[in-house]
Amino acid sequence: MAGRAQHSGPAARGAPGLLPPLLLLLCAAALIPAGVGQNLVTEDVTVVEGDVATISCRVKNSDDSVIQLLNPNRQTIYFRDFRPLKDSRFQLVNFSNSELRVSLTNVSISDEGRYFCQLYTDPPQEIYTTITVLVPPRNLVIDIQKEIAVEGEEIELNCTAMASRPATTIRWFKGNKELTGKSEVEQWSDMYTVTSQLLLKVAREDDGVPVICLVDHPAVKDLQTQRYLEVMYKPQVRVSQNYPVQGLTREGEPLELTCAAFGKPQPTDMRWLRVDDEMPQHVVVSGSNLLISNLNKTDNGTYRCEASNAVGKSHADYMLFVYDTTATTEPAAHGFTQLPNSAEELDAGDRSGAPVLLNASAEALPTVQLSNASLAFRPDSRAGEEGAIRSVDHAVVGGVVAVVVFAMLCLLIILGRYFARHKGTYFTHEAKGADDAADADTAIINAEGGQNNSEEKKEYFI
Repeated sequence: MAGRAQHSGPAARGAPGLLPPLLLLLCAAALIPAGVGQNLVTEDVTVVEGDVATISCRVKNSDDSVIQLLNPNRQTIYFRDFRPLKDSRFQLVNFSNSELRVSLTNVSISDEGRYFCQLYTDPPQEIYTTITVLVPPRNLVIDIQKEIAVEGEEIELNCTAMASRPATTIRWFKGNKELTGKSEVEQWSDMYTVTSQLLLKVAREDDGVPVICLVDHPAVKDLQTQRYLEVMYKPQVRVSQNYPVQGLTREGEPLELTCAAFGKPQPTDMRWLRVDDEMPQHVVVSGSNLLISNLNKTDNGTYRCEASNAVGKSHADYMLFVYDTTATTEPAAHGFTQLPNSAEELDAGDRSGAPVLLNASAEALPTVQLSNASLAFRPDSRAGEEGAIRSVDHAVVGGVVAVVVFAMLCLLIILGRYFARHKGTYFTHEAKGADDAADADTAIINAEGGQNNSEEKKEYFI
């Protein structure tokens, strides 16, 4: 008994010493406010009209405090996992001690605003998240001023994007090339209507090319509409030689030409004529073909094919020169485009071996080089003779210039010799001997040719 008392004595004496620190800890915990160290976290939400928005209220360092979500009118949507608000579009996605996540389906403009997350602590905590609703354009329409345009005209196109939020940005493309338009923005309540105007000068190459109106908007991707251009233009005319396929047009041989023309609308009138002269009687014209069965020198000249449609008229020319039957020299020029501007250009073309092309018309097709088997353009048969004439002209001009230069050199030599012979100092003997005279009278008396000399020159007649 005494031993147990000894052992129990010290324990009994030490127990009262442990109570004060424990009491202090309990008192301090009671004095600390609930919720200290907890933080509410949320993010703003951007959603396209009609889609689903998700609102998340999260708690860091949660201690099981109550979380609730309120709408912009501060009506409770969810209190913990209970939904007091009778709007079935709000659905609970997740509820825990650290998160309250709610979805809102079929979002509309009226749902836009601030939503509040509240945490019931002492004091309560509150943060808000903002829902932004994007509205894509309702309609995208291109309005064209003229459905059918004529080449060279300037047409107006307007593209309208209606009822969007925010305002859209409109871009224009012609094929793959971006163009610049002018935009105007109109606001109706919370919606925006944007109209962009494009002025476009059309050419024949634009026929059938799409003009695209493209919208840049955060609520939609690749929204575009397009219209195809319809452009009318004058005919394009081409003359091809069917016979002879290659070589010179010689006397006694036949010549056959074919005229091809196309435009929009298709040419309705096509005719052959001879420029600056009447068509020879023996020339046969049948539709787009021209035939000369027996060539002779009187057929030389320019033959023109004209074609017209509702837009205008165009032509292509064929220049004919008939050679002698013994001619073997190939012409130096081929084709139907523009004549050389000068003799020097033609000579340069001859020296380089490059073809010098002859005239079609301002509306003719671009020149196309063809093989002998499918020669579409006829050489100007006068080119060889014109080259010879130019060579003769150059020789004559060179001879005249040489003669003139030689004559000028001779004249300069003659003038030089003339002036050289008449240049120098001339001495006379009229006052010889008067250099030593004391005065003028003595000088006159002593000078040769004075009275003394006069007396010496007296002559006596018996």
